[in-house]
Amino acid sequence: MLKKRIIPCLDVKNGRVVKGINFVDLVDAGDPVEQAGTYSKLGADEICFLDIGASIEKRKTMIDIVYKTAEKVFIPLTVGGGIESVNDIRSLLKAGADKISINTAAILNDRLVKESSERFGSQCIVAAVDAKRIENDWTVFSHGGTKNTGINVLKWLETLQNEGAGEILLTSMDKDGTKTGFDLELLQKATKILNIPVIASGGVGELKHFRDGVSVGGASALLAASVFHFNIYSISEVKSYLKNQNIEVRL
Repeated sequence: MLKKRIIPCLDVKNGRVVKGINFVDLVDAGDPVEQAGTYSKLGADEICFLDIGASIEKRKTMIDIVYKTAEKVFIPLTVGGGIESVNDIRSLLKAGADKISINTAAILNDRLVKESSERFGSQCIVAAVDAKRIENDWTVFSHGGTKNTGINVLKWLETLQNEGAGEILLTSMDKDGTKTGFDLELLQKATKILNIPVIASGGVGELKHFRDGVSVGGASALLAASVFHFNIYSISEVKSYLKNQNIEVRL
């Protein structure tokens, strides 16, 4: 069995790490390059670096921060935000990214995931999906969670898998920043229909939430921000806890 990954997420806006609740009310959480370097040293399995304002502001991901981050990080680095083309992906990979997270661009360009996975390999392509519950189902939101696409989340996940995405970064907008735990129902439905790894995102506030993301939700990796940025838990604490819960992690 593959070991479960613990991934700190660095949402960056205007050159700073930020964190909010339900994608709004953002507060400063530090310097992205320093944060990434620290997490790398403290045992993170990967780093996820998302330029959350890029798609809304219609600009490219900040390449200079990616360069600087890659110099300090010696674990896989996933980068997303403002990506529109295969050329953008190539530039980020050259800057030091190991994987590219595609969200809004995959919705606007229905060939991008397929073309990029064929060009660079599916292992490089992470399809990010921001999901919000509307009535009794989940809908895909784009542009940093600001636009309702009307697309059904589960159908979209299957499409992304079929187009060649190597893994899914699934964020519950309803749970984001609430510290009430992952959306386990959404995770269960997603992992049941997918054959590729799912990274659970949105809602971690307690150690048991990490456990539930795996044991109940079926996630292959667990992404968190606030609990790490604000020193509620260390990565080693999370991994030790999961190990004691008979969940295999890299120690």
